[in-house]
Amino acid sequence: MKRGFEVIKGNSPVIAAAIHDGHYIRQELRDYLDLLPNERMREEDPYTGYLTEVAPNRIVVNISRFEVDMNRPRDKAVYKQPSDAWGLHVWNKPLPQPLLDRSLTQYDQFYHVVQDLLVHIIGQHGFFLLLDLHTYNYRRNPEAEDNAEDSPEINVGTESLPRKWHAAKDQFMRQLASEPINGAMPDVRENVRFKGGEFSRWVNSNFGAFGFALAIEFKKVFMDEWTGRVDIHHLESIKAALTEAIPAVQSQAQRIAT
Repeated sequence: MKRGFEVIKGNSPVIAAAIHDGHYIRQELRDYLDLLPNERMREEDPYTGYLTEVAPNRIVVNISRFEVDMNRPRDKAVYKQPSDAWGLHVWNKPLPQPLLDRSLTQYDQFYHVVQDLLVHIIGQHGFFLLLDLHTYNYRRNPEAEDNAEDSPEINVGTESLPRKWHAAKDQFMRQLASEPINGAMPDVRENVRFKGGEFSRWVNSNFGAFGFALAIEFKKVFMDEWTGRVDIHHLESIKAALTEAIPAVQSQAQRIAT
């Protein structure tokens, strides 16, 4: 079975991950699928794979979260009922166990490879910084108004973050809020809409003595979440702001680590 993710290694302690960027569903699952491509894409995180280019080390998942979700605990990684997937009916009939097992094989391979990457980077640099990049929807229907009060442009999820790294997290948020995005200073807040998922929790729980993961959710104001059409200039502005924010938090993290 073809591996559903790729890891690009560079000489740096900085990692960017896009674990919900993928849209591909393997052939043997398609007869069971009860969702149209646009329905799946709305809950995926398109363009986050592109944003991982801000870091020398990149993790990009190419398969859809509707095949297997790397940001859920293993026993919840394959959506089996609508309550697992925002009320969506993902499958038109129950998946046979062999198909479930093959999806979970991808999950296990992913975490094994990420573990090897983190061990390698810690051995090389003594610490790491992982940006876990996501996007989120904010309109219940195409005509809905934006409620900015409870939907910041950038939500940083830190529920699992070890206290040791909070000063580095604060530095990252301050720096990101000081970089204009699409001509305006972004609203950057912590744990408003999301507090982080299984991936950042796993990284922080298992490797938090040496580094940390921040779950970063970008509000889909840079694209139309219903059609998938992107404003490339807005996306580039997000990428530039991330690029500018990394050196300060990297330096802070290195001081804490040493």
